[in-house]
Amino acid sequence: MAEKEGGIVNKGHEEGLKLAISLLEEFGLPLGLLPLANVVEVGYVKSTGYMWIVQEKNVEHEFKMISKLVSYDSEIYGYVEKTKIKKLKGVKAKELMLWPPVSEISLDDPPTGKIHFKSLAGITKTFPVEAFAAGQ
Repeated sequence: MAEKEGGIVNKGHEEGLKLAISLLEEFGLPLGLLPLANVVEVGYVKSTGYMWIVQEKNVEHEFKMISKLVSYDSEIYGYVEKTKIKKLKGVKAKELMLWPPVSEISLDDPPTGKIHFKSLAGITKTFPVEAFAAGQ
């Protein structure tokens, strides 16, 4: 894929997780935003902000503070920038009986303690950032 050209690639769970966490930190995103399991590789292209994550299988995670179940596909990708992930693919949040794809995640800048999840249908849900802290 052309998007991956010139990218840093970390293979394996521990190294992949290190890169994913360092990217979340660098761009001011909550460290628990991507609860990953059995990571195959994580990659990042600095010039474009394109980031991808490959894990062995889909992962479902419940963010208990907000009672929200989120599904992460085996391949997740998007463009990361300060306080934001755009054109996100591979993440769905359960709404009633539906799993609408999440297309963008953003935090307010300057920070307000809120994080916003926008679906392809244009619906935005807002939650407290601390719900996505590591270990939640």
